[in-house]
Amino acid sequence: MELWFSEKHTDNVELKIKVKQQLYSKKSYYQQIDILDTYEFGRILVLDGYIMLTEKDEYVYHEMVTHVPMAVNPDVKNVLVIGAGDGGTLRELCRYDTIEHIDMVEIDELVVEVCKRYLPQTACCFNDERLDLHIGDGLKYVRYKENEYDLIIVDSTDPFGPGEGLFTKEFYGRCFTALTDKGILINQHESTYYDSYVDMVQRTHKRISANFPVSMVYQTHIPTYPSGQWLFGFASKNLHPVYDIQEDRWNALGLKTKYYNTELHKGCFALPNDVKEVLENT
Repeated sequence: MELWFSEKHTDNVELKIKVKQQLYSKKSYYQQIDILDTYEFGRILVLDGYIMLTEKDEYVYHEMVTHVPMAVNPDVKNVLVIGAGDGGTLRELCRYDTIEHIDMVEIDELVVEVCKRYLPQTACCFNDERLDLHIGDGLKYVRYKENEYDLIIVDSTDPFGPGEGLFTKEFYGRCFTALTDKGILINQHESTYYDSYVDMVQRTHKRISANFPVSMVYQTHIPTYPSGQWLFGFASKNLHPVYDIQEDRWNALGLKTKYYNTELHKGCFALPNDVKEVLENT
């Protein structure tokens, strides 16, 4: 008997992946958590029926959410990561010896424990001595921070369920206050390819732009995400992601990456016309 996992992208589109076996399945207080072992993509993490990562393509997401801001400000010392219970973003951050401290706020402790057990490829740096892991709500946590972080990465689920509060105007305002003068905010920004996602993208961009003088969007290609085209938000108080990139300094670090490079960095902010039109209509 063949076993297939199916994720609904729209009312008319589904992604199907052939599964070897189900390794884990349990409902936490917040969400349904599943780990599947697949033929094409290795192990995959599924939350409430949606793919969060696969072993085969997770590096694209985690490199692009991390190295883009680090190349703009290589002097980042203190980082706040919200979400990211799979550990992939943390793994990439821990490659920088210059980072002194990382606060990570994940609402669902079970996600962390499951990923440690079943996804060691991503959840490999939770023992780093620079990390303080906080189990709780990211919005509540950031409310009490001021001028503390050089970088905030919001590596959240979609804007409903446990991740809903991380897409509000209040949250982005709190992030602005929590950042230093050269601080950068990065968030996952969904996709504009399917019409059903457009409103989410526009709302998110509008709310971030209302708080940050620099608010831009960049894109990448993640095969297992809806449409394959995925967007991230880059916001800061005064640093421009292309004009202020410290290309030579980042390349001098000698970090080996599978996807990210500084040429790609400059190009990923050049958006297709249909994406630009959606953002301009916010």
